[in-house]
Amino acid sequence: MVTSVKKILVPLDNSKNSFRGFSYAVYFAKMSGGKIIGLHAVYAPPKGDFDTSGRFNKDHKKQIKSMMMIARKQCEKAGIEFEEKIVYGNPGYEITKFANSTRNKIDMVVIGSRGRSSAKEIFFGSTSQFVLHKAKPPVLILK
Repeated sequence: MVTSVKKILVPLDNSKNSFRGFSYAVYFAKMSGGKIIGLHAVYAPPKGDFDTSGRFNKDHKKQIKSMMMIARKQCEKAGIEFEEKIVYGNPGYEITKFANSTRNKIDMVVIGSRGRSSAKEIFFGSTSQFVLHKAKPPVLILK
């Protein structure tokens, strides 16, 4: 049985590992004629970079815009359709919720791993591990 990969979800957090995952997703999308959805999950704590209205500061907004522009240009160069999404909440939960939604029709998740040591993973966990265990579509973790 051959599985078609038409929609690839790539969580982006402006790290080199998330862009490494993105590069692999570009390769897979090019081979399958698929589309990439770049998803950035903004962790929304009650205070911090957020003002009382719940909006994040201008620097964070510029970083997200720049990151998405880099991803969009790479997709354009490769002839691949790119769609950007920004969600708010716990990153692992929001990525998984997006991937599992039947409305989004995600065929594969490609996510970069931060590469924590095993001891830290046991105590803190990681977003990529959470997505691996909770997402319904296949998940590729790149380190």
